[in-house]
Amino acid sequence: LLADAEMLGSPDPELAATMGFSGFGKKARTFDLEAMFEQTRRTAVERSRKVLEAREKEQEEQAAKELRSRGTDPSASAPNATRAGSTLAKRDTTCSESEDSSDEESTGPSVQPQTSAHGPAQDSGDDDDEEFIGPPLPPGFKDSDEDNDNDDTEEEDNNPVKKIPDSHEITLQHGTKTVSALGLDPSGARLITGGYDYDVKFWDFAGMDASLQAFRSLQPCECHQIKSLQYSSTGDVILVVSGNSQAKVLDRDGFPVMECIKGDQYIVDMTNTKGHTAMLNSGCWHPKIKEEFLTCSNDGTVRTWDVNNEKKHKSVFKPRSVQGKRVIPTTCTYSRDGKLIAAGCQDGSIQIWDRNMTVHTKFHCRQAHAPGTDTSCLTFSYDGTALASRGGDDTLKIWDVRQFKKPLNSAERLPSFFPMTDCCFSPDDKILVTGTSVKKGGGSGKLFFFCRETFEKLYEIEVTDASVVRCLWHPKLNQIMVGTGNGLAKVYYDPVKSQRGAKLCVVKTKRKERQAETLTQDYIITPHALPMFREPRQRSTRKQLEKDRLDPMKSHKPEPPVAGPGRGGRVGTHGGTLSSYIVKNIALDKTDDSNPREAILRHAKEAEENPYWVAPAYAKTQPKTVFAEVEPEDDETDKPEWKKRKI
Repeated sequence: LLADAEMLGSPDPELAATMGFSGFGKKARTFDLEAMFEQTRRTAVERSRKVLEAREKEQEEQAAKELRSRGTDPSASAPNATRAGSTLAKRDTTCSESEDSSDEESTGPSVQPQTSAHGPAQDSGDDDDEEFIGPPLPPGFKDSDEDNDNDDTEEEDNNPVKKIPDSHEITLQHGTKTVSALGLDPSGARLITGGYDYDVKFWDFAGMDASLQAFRSLQPCECHQIKSLQYSSTGDVILVVSGNSQAKVLDRDGFPVMECIKGDQYIVDMTNTKGHTAMLNSGCWHPKIKEEFLTCSNDGTVRTWDVNNEKKHKSVFKPRSVQGKRVIPTTCTYSRDGKLIAAGCQDGSIQIWDRNMTVHTKFHCRQAHAPGTDTSCLTFSYDGTALASRGGDDTLKIWDVRQFKKPLNSAERLPSFFPMTDCCFSPDDKILVTGTSVKKGGGSGKLFFFCRETFEKLYEIEVTDASVVRCLWHPKLNQIMVGTGNGLAKVYYDPVKSQRGAKLCVVKTKRKERQAETLTQDYIITPHALPMFREPRQRSTRKQLEKDRLDPMKSHKPEPPVAGPGRGGRVGTHGGTLSSYIVKNIALDKTDDSNPREAILRHAKEAEENPYWVAPAYAKTQPKTVFAEVEPEDDETDKPEWKKRKI
């Protein structure tokens, strides 16, 4: 047994290397907890002693200053200083005595030196060449890797480009036409896309696999282009703004919750009509109140709505030009706290109202962008002090809401061909992002990143060979969603910096089609070939007749036709009214009235016997009735053509 134990205790190193056990036979690192506690106690005593020394030194300096201010000699405070020094000496001697006593009491091996984690331990004897394996070093140990991590974070703070998550991307195929709307719920679990093809598609990152297919597609607004999609602050309902005058609210699965009412287009004052009367341009949810949302329209109004009241808007804001005329708002948004409502108008102005004051604007800039161009996007920064605007004049500007006369910075030559090209802030509020438009075959649409403070172009991403219309940087996922002009929705992410989202679906393999579902050969199935579907033959007609007699449908006597007026709930053939009777008699009158002379002379005898109407009137002037003589028809043949009677 001893021999076996010795063989097990000291294995052959070649055998261990062959078997692949790198830690086979190595000595485990041991820790003496009492010695570690003692070392910690000593460190605490030393630290407290230094704190006391610093505190007493501060007291001495303060006392000397007071004495100088009073005009006394600082040497008078020498006894106090001597007393304080003696007290400090006593504490030092006490600490040293306790340390000596702790040294005498402590027994066992000392704590392993901190350098033992990087290489073989420097022990005496046979343990010089052996490596230690075992639990990690105690907390407080600083490794060079941690220093490198700290350096990396410092570099990221200094270089904001490293915060952009663009190392990986996935492409979602929405359709073939422009993706004009993007929306992400607050948790980042679902993405919705809408486009010029009238479709709204739902994408679930957790439910998708690598095939990247939408789980639902619908057309909520029939044949109207989708202009804006947004989840509410709680993520339970979706606002759909399309090309018609009525905004819709859907639930998470796409079923309708409410539809705004349409206004009366014949009313001149838009305040007195209950809803929009022209095409919608944009819309968004209130950031704090989950039931309220905002829309703007070509009827020249910005309206707020309540989900629970679809019959009428809550309030109306009417943008006005310098001359006081109506202008069309092309985009609208709430501030981050929901207290302000901003609208960009077609005359190039940006007008901001207090949410509770509908008449006069709180801030406005009349020449924010070029007149006659559509301001396509307004968005507030996360801190609420800055407002970014994307203009149809190919510019991107940032404004300070408190000083709204001129922009803080501006970037030019950023083409925009779409009325919904937008911009957004990064989650840390230091970067501003927007996309550019290109003509067909005119290059690639790009995503530009600008520094918020200096407006210097930090970075750009070539997205695709079509325009970049929509961009969205989700703060929780740290992923960038982009909608393009060729029907694609791209998601940019970084495996390290990003959370969930696209990372969940790219790791799932495509589901294989089941072989049972695919038929290798088409079968022709006759429905009555099987015995269970075959109708049984009739063996006896008597039994069948008895069954038919008991059946109320088969044994029902047919109703006879109705003669005269209707009765019993049945309408007669010709009806029972006087008008129907007269019409019936007129239709039945077969008398031939082709010769009016004969028709009149038919009543001549009756009129002669009982004169009532005509004869008394002519009794004096023409007592004897005179009738026209009938000419024979044969005479007409002898007359010339122009004298013959024309039929």
